[in-house]
Amino acid sequence: MLKSVLGLFWLNTPKFFRKFVIRFSQQRFAVSVAAVIIDDANRVLLLKHVFRPGSGWGIPGGFINKGENPENAVSRELAEEIGLKLENVRIEHARTFRKANHVEILFRATAVGTPNPRSVEISDLGWFRFEDLPHGLDEDQKGFIECILNGDSL
Repeated sequence: MLKSVLGLFWLNTPKFFRKFVIRFSQQRFAVSVAAVIIDDANRVLLLKHVFRPGSGWGIPGGFINKGENPENAVSRELAEEIGLKLENVRIEHARTFRKANHVEILFRATAVGTPNPRSVEISDLGWFRFEDLPHGLDEDQKGFIECILNGDSL
C-alpha cells in the first residue's frame, strides 16, 4: 500500500522536480574511452601524454562529451590528437575506478592512415610489439594489450 501511494505521488510530481531529486541523489562520475589500436604488423599504438603520470606512455583515449556516443568519442579523440581514422571499432571492456568516480570504456580498433601528434597533450607516439612496450606503461594497460593482441577476451 505504501509503495503504491509513494509511486503515485512520484509520478504526479513535476518532471523538473523528479530530475532534480535524481541528479541530487545519484553519484556523479566521468566517462572516458580508450582504444587498443592495432596495425597490419600486429603492433599496438601508444601515445606519450604530457599530462599522464608516470612514464606518460599509454593507450590513446579521452573523455566523452555530453550526449556523445562512446564509439564516436574514441574516433573523435584519435582524429583530434593524432589525425588517425579508425576501422573495425568495437567495445571490448568497461571498468570503473571507484576513487575517481570514473567509468572507462575500452575499445579495439585498426588504424587507417599515419598518426602524427596534433595536440599539445601528445609529446610522442609509437607502434610497439608486445615484447617492446615502453618501460613504465601501466600494468592494467599491458594486460589489456596482451589480451587483445592474443585475441583473448577481457
